[in-house]
Amino acid sequence: MIALETESKNPLYEQLYAALAEEIRTGALAPGSALPGRRTMASRLGISVNTVDAAYQMLAAEGLAESRPRSGFYVQETGGMLHPRPHPAMLSPAVPPPAPEQPRFDLSTGSIDTALFPARSWGRIQKELLYQCPELLQRGAMQGDAELRTEIAAYLRDSRGVDCTPDQVVVGAGIEYLLGCLAHLFQQSVAAIENPGYGRTRAVLQNNGIRCVPVDIDKSGLPVHGLVASGANLCYITPSHHFPTGVTMPAPRRAQLLSWAAEQPGRFILEDDYDSEFRFDTRPLPSLQGMAGPNGPVIYLTTFSKSLAPGIRIACMVLPQPLLLRYRQDFAVYANTVSRFEQQTLRRFIHEGYFSRHIARMRLAYKRRMEAFGQALRRELGPQLRLGSTHSGLHFLLTLPDAGGEAAMVDAAAAQGVRLVGLSSYYMARPERCPADTVVAGYAALSAEDIPLVARALHHAWLEHQPSNS
Repeated sequence: MIALETESKNPLYEQLYAALAEEIRTGALAPGSALPGRRTMASRLGISVNTVDAAYQMLAAEGLAESRPRSGFYVQETGGMLHPRPHPAMLSPAVPPPAPEQPRFDLSTGSIDTALFPARSWGRIQKELLYQCPELLQRGAMQGDAELRTEIAAYLRDSRGVDCTPDQVVVGAGIEYLLGCLAHLFQQSVAAIENPGYGRTRAVLQNNGIRCVPVDIDKSGLPVHGLVASGANLCYITPSHHFPTGVTMPAPRRAQLLSWAAEQPGRFILEDDYDSEFRFDTRPLPSLQGMAGPNGPVIYLTTFSKSLAPGIRIACMVLPQPLLLRYRQDFAVYANTVSRFEQQTLRRFIHEGYFSRHIARMRLAYKRRMEAFGQALRRELGPQLRLGSTHSGLHFLLTLPDAGGEAAMVDAAAAQGVRLVGLSSYYMARPERCPADTVVAGYAALSAEDIPLVARALHHAWLEHQPSNS
């Protein structure tokens, strides 16, 4: 006997269809047998004829029943292709896997403090554009809107010494997308990448057919002798602030790399200037691209993800003229990957002075946070603690001997609700070169209230549980 539930979220016709389909599949309704007439079924179940008709039509659409003119609906022969389904009562309830426990404090390096985002001014500009500039709904220029590229070129010239014209600027939705475009221009190439370094860059290049060779860095960054030994024609570096060690490449090493690139045609340096805005001691060295000149062998890349927000996918690269011609040829039919409303919002944000004031506020806020976090860590972890990469960027290298080693430090911190990453995870080759007892701790997303709590949690994880103290 079919029973329908009037309180169920499922409509009555779906319930009737499901019940009849189950009886057909299990053989309770034999092939060729007639289904009860629509009025009969409606009367039997106390529902409308239209509800029964909807259920029957669904059975016919699935091939479980056949409608015969002036005769009714009949169970179809399934040819043994449909197997009986177990009764719902026999099925074990699905138990979803437990959701991963969220850490109390996330010290990963990709986070920012969203409270610092200039929501009011950004939102006001975007709203004005939405109502006043309907032409932005149309498709824009392949390299990005010319007005935005003009603002970016001027900003990069003033802040980073980049020597370029607006025509050389290419706007795209994130560094990963732009690297994919570059990989197309350098098909079958070999790229030397920093070891340790940013694993996502290696993945993007390799996924696009570029073979990557990790080259060990030293105290001045990526050495030329390692670059020569790699056999690479491309070199990917973060000279202003190496990730994750924080090394700044000095001018002599930069000149050596430029000499390597100039020795043979087809050699290029990919300069990733990912967080140059956040230097707290001195002004950073000008960009490598500025040393090479507008048509030198350097491709400059930077992103607004750190300075604005990771969710606002706006990045750019500066191409030397010979590569720019190739890019325009090969990508002529491509649409730009950044919303024109986002592009024009950023243009006005820079042009009207909001961006420079925003960067100044962020630099001050993060400097104070860095100092407070460093003081709290030194107070809680004692004189053995060593902090590296404190002069720039938004993370520390945190070294604590006799804390059980890197893996134990990461696990013990996680047990206290603190997520951080061991330095060795950034080594793509020769992990034995990794300094011992060192983790990478980002502080950008920490609030002032969180800082002493995090430091205390790490004290509890790494000092109070040591065997010598038990």
